[in-house]
Amino acid sequence: MTCVLLLHQIPPSPTYFRAKILRKLNQLGACPIKNSAYLLPETQEQVEDFQWVRTEIEHEGGEAWLFRVEALGGVTDEGLKEAFRRLRSPDYQHLLDSGAELLQSARESEGDAGNSLYPALKKLKRRFEEIRRIDFFDAPERRELEDIMKTIETTLGETVRANPAKPELTNLSGKTWVTRRGVKVDRIATAWLIRRFADPAARFQFIDPAGQTAAPAGIRFDMFEGEFTHEGDLCTFEVLLRHLRLADPALAAIAQMVHDIDLKTDKHELPETSGFAAMIEGITALHSEDEARIAEGSRVLNAMHAALGAAAKG
Repeated sequence: MTCVLLLHQIPPSPTYFRAKILRKLNQLGACPIKNSAYLLPETQEQVEDFQWVRTEIEHEGGEAWLFRVEALGGVTDEGLKEAFRRLRSPDYQHLLDSGAELLQSARESEGDAGNSLYPALKKLKRRFEEIRRIDFFDAPERRELEDIMKTIETTLGETVRANPAKPELTNLSGKTWVTRRGVKVDRIATAWLIRRFADPAARFQFIDPAGQTAAPAGIRFDMFEGEFTHEGDLCTFEVLLRHLRLADPALAAIAQMVHDIDLKTDKHELPETSGFAAMIEGITALHSEDEARIAEGSRVLNAMHAALGAAAKG
């Protein structure tokens, strides 16, 4: 796992400046490893974030250095990922507590009284998107919070908005498909599935949900309130594949691999999963642009689909 390391020395005055930098680092999701030493996963966005922090420190007379690191002594990649997850757990737990209170109020509301709870729900969702943006390795509380928000919406009578009708996937041509920025295994694989089997001329739009004031135009996937997103124990790729009704053993195997990688489980344990996961991780490390990730991932998936198809035929 490759990270970017920030080391800094901040002058003693002005006294507020150290607290300001600490607050900024917390907002970026940086993981403290020692006093004045912080880590972020190496992506173009995170490197730029640290570059801005360095510039701000130097502007106030301090010093800051950035380093690319591939290993920390005595810390495994999984241990480092778990450290990032632990940083987000208190944030999610605070929202889980707020969500539980809001759900109780929704269940106790009658008639139009529930309308007064919509602003609180909107605030909860906005804060959730802010946290998810810096939840780099999917803290376990995230799915629990998503479930609570969906239950609140259903309880308030927003079932249609919480579970929008899925569009017909026949005769599609050049539709706009919308998902979150920073695509990883589930969104890369789903984008490949869309272009290969549903909409060859599909256009993809990548957004920051926290900055959206209205639902984006297009077919949304792998995002909260999307037409195609996680359902129960199914990842987005599995949901879309089921809707396409494709009887293809190779696609079924790919779905199992995506499931285990995305949900961090060993439910299926296919022998190809670890290699596929390594390739996707390499693609996301090499490419910061989402279209490039999808293009490279699609080449891998085309080869994987051909190999699995040949194996299925014996």
